[in-house]
Amino acid sequence: MSKYDVIIVGAGAGGGVAAGVLAEAGKRVLLIERGRNLSFEDVGRDHLRNQRLSQYGHNAGPDINSNPRTLEVNGDERTIRPHEGGYHANAACVGSGTRVYGAQAWRFMPQDFRMASTYGVPKGSSLADWPITYDELAPYYERAEWEIGVCGSHDAMKHLPDYNKPYPMPPQSVHTQGRTFRNGAAELGWHTLPIPLLINSVPYNNRPACIRCQHCVGFACPVDAKNGTQNTLIQRALATGRCDLLTETMVERITTDSAGRVTGIAYFDKDGQRIEVTSEVIVLSAGAVETARLLLNSATSAEPNGIGNAGDQVGRSLQGHYYPGAVGLFPEPVHDGIGPGASTATCEFNHGNDGIIGGGMLADEFILLPIIFSKRTLPPDLPRWGAANKNFMRENYRRVSDIKGPVQDIPSYDARVTVNQKVRDRWGIPVANLSGTTHPETVRTANFMHERAKEWVKASGAVKVWGAPPGLFLSGGQHQAGTARMGDDPQSSVVDKWSRVHGHDNLYIADGSVHVTNGGFNPVLTILALSFRTAEHIAQNW
Repeated sequence: MSKYDVIIVGAGAGGGVAAGVLAEAGKRVLLIERGRNLSFEDVGRDHLRNQRLSQYGHNAGPDINSNPRTLEVNGDERTIRPHEGGYHANAACVGSGTRVYGAQAWRFMPQDFRMASTYGVPKGSSLADWPITYDELAPYYERAEWEIGVCGSHDAMKHLPDYNKPYPMPPQSVHTQGRTFRNGAAELGWHTLPIPLLINSVPYNNRPACIRCQHCVGFACPVDAKNGTQNTLIQRALATGRCDLLTETMVERITTDSAGRVTGIAYFDKDGQRIEVTSEVIVLSAGAVETARLLLNSATSAEPNGIGNAGDQVGRSLQGHYYPGAVGLFPEPVHDGIGPGASTATCEFNHGNDGIIGGGMLADEFILLPIIFSKRTLPPDLPRWGAANKNFMRENYRRVSDIKGPVQDIPSYDARVTVNQKVRDRWGIPVANLSGTTHPETVRTANFMHERAKEWVKASGAVKVWGAPPGLFLSGGQHQAGTARMGDDPQSSVVDKWSRVHGHDNLYIADGSVHVTNGGFNPVLTILALSFRTAEHIAQNW
């Protein structure tokens, strides 16, 4: 039985940061990842099977045949595989989503940490304040921006308090699509800003600048200019010689002693052998669904409902992001083939909307693969097949663009992760069961933002605008959060303000599951910042 100072389960955004910080602090670290360490060629350029369009398969894990989940909808349960709708998949590989994401690097706003105090708590929701403030997290946002690498314009972030330090790289140059939408926003009197990206706009950290290709989101970068934990903090961790990385390794449970104190983990290696390993500290970084699943599957006699679940909070308040938007047909081409595509955003409506709880960010979209354009972006009155469909695609692919963005999820206790004892994965571990929906206030906020998107597209010169407002469904997706939320009271939260599981001095969580609310922005920079903060706390106290 091996012994480490720290075991980290999950080599994604949070786990990768924790590994780098703790290994460089002198800790002996074991970093475990259920997926593979993928090369660029492994990820590939398959337009039909990728993390952006997974209907036919995907390119960054998890393995389709080994990792089922179950989904309950209106009392009916069905088993789903990772590439199928309703699974709410994160990538499973070294770097996880940071390997193939669009890399938008937003800080949450101060109000995002005080949603309940700002808006009250809607009936039936689990809306709550964070136990920390924006000011407490700001130094770690800055650290993530510099150590991972963000390009952007700090002076343009008018919706935030002044930065103490600019971004390390300037924003990407604007393209035709960006200029079109900036002009439209100016007509409306809306402030716009370049989207901050975890992408090199100039050479940085001994890696080249982005070549502006058309295969960014959903794919790996051909020149390694997209910044994730796989090419930053994990590499730094391995360089110390104090971090062991295990891939294709599935963690079965957290192990405890007779008193219920966490002692390590049990896992299955790539050959299927069950192994137990011990450590002083455990950090869970498996994503909001799999972290909750692991806590629930680690029940003990002292905690029969799962570790950290004394208040029945583990797995509850699952959040993601609704993405309302609008599509427009323009008289001239707006798509000039310069990637990654997303360039211009407005934060006019993240808060302060009369009668609306929260709001969201709106932005132009990444370059769409033709197959995704066909499946998701065509006008509703166009035939789905035949000559008219082909002609529209041929004539208008470069003349169509859209505006969309994430809105504040108003969390619900009933949106949750449990475990299904009747359905097991290839290792015999009970799978995650997903059920419930977001709160109806999320739908109302999303409908409000849908109307703002239509306004922007029209003002930008579109001759035809379409897109439907969203309905009520479970919001989890790749921005999943909230199943092990942070708080001071163990009866209403799972971890404390340092992301340490209540009742356990040596068990921490470093992923989006600790988010009390998920902001009206892509959450990865907040995951990175919180992981820097948590790992620093562990290094100083262990």
